[in-house]
Amino acid sequence: MPTVIHLRAETKPFERRSPLSPDSAKALLDAGYVVRVEPSVDRIYKDEEFSAAGAELVPAGSWLKAPKEDIILGLKELPDDDVPFPNPYIHFQHCFKKQTGWVQSLSRFARGGGTLYDLEFLTNPDGRRLAAFGYWAGYAGAGIALLSWAHQILNPGQPQGPVPSFDSAPALTAHIKSVLEAPIRANEGRPPRVIVIGALGRCGSGAVNFFRDAGIPEESILKWDMAETSRGGPFPEVAESDIFVNCVYLGPHKAPPFVTAESLSYPERRLRVICDVSCDPNSENNPIPVYSEYSTFDNPTIPASVELVGPELRIIAIDHLPTLVARESSDEFSGLLLPALLTLDRRETEGVWQRAEQVFKDRVAQLP
Repeated sequence: MPTVIHLRAETKPFERRSPLSPDSAKALLDAGYVVRVEPSVDRIYKDEEFSAAGAELVPAGSWLKAPKEDIILGLKELPDDDVPFPNPYIHFQHCFKKQTGWVQSLSRFARGGGTLYDLEFLTNPDGRRLAAFGYWAGYAGAGIALLSWAHQILNPGQPQGPVPSFDSAPALTAHIKSVLEAPIRANEGRPPRVIVIGALGRCGSGAVNFFRDAGIPEESILKWDMAETSRGGPFPEVAESDIFVNCVYLGPHKAPPFVTAESLSYPERRLRVICDVSCDPNSENNPIPVYSEYSTFDNPTIPASVELVGPELRIIAIDHLPTLVARESSDEFSGLLLPALLTLDRRETEGVWQRAEQVFKDRVAQLP
């Protein structure tokens, strides 16, 4: 029997990305897989693109009743309820680092007899992730950070409103460039000074490149990585910048925070916007311990969760930033994931799937 890959429709609001493109679906079909796709009006790829590639369209939500040997492919975590999961699943579940709610989340797979191959833990033998949205997360995060800065300059103290939707990265860039003209004039002709921590990684390079594409001068972009942060935070250079973008992948070990309430509490503080692209407010290792919840595309910024002295500070903590540039980010991600998907029919022996399954088993063994 051929291996069945069932692409489910996403349920997270404003999630337009897909881990599978029509081109990747065609490659899987050509390799002998069965590819079933749930229709979605939100997905950046049209249903007709998958049909043209040869995929079978099936009703939205039908993954819940799929034969237990079918592989359920998605992107974001599954809806919060208590239904057990019996299938193999491939998606981001955000529970392997013991995030809030991890016990209830992970126990559903254990009770149902299913296996979670978390996309974050599909790695090469050297531990590097096979596929990630990092570059486009940084790119989109920098764009929203500039929107927030512009809004604060022109409309201090007022709600920002929803982030517009864009069908391509060039459309996003063009919009931001037009938005920046008025606030830069209001700021005595000075563009914002930005600092990107983790600038040498994929996420950081995406942020830096967006700032360049948006016309921020090179001398106004501070590009920090391990060398600059080795002395340990908090860093006064962050508070002395207008925008701070954090692109450092959150590891298992606690490090000195990049900012604290004390480091940001003074009347002359310049910092107005923090975009935490890494976005893990529920972790005890969060290097930005001045906020504790997520924001959304409808409400893109939140205030600090601690009392601060100085100008208004808004924090962007959206955990699916790359959906703002959904086509580019989905094209790249699905292309990177495809080689692994082509080995799903032998996942019992293939290293990438065996490593991911072992992580799952290790975490299940830690359930109380």
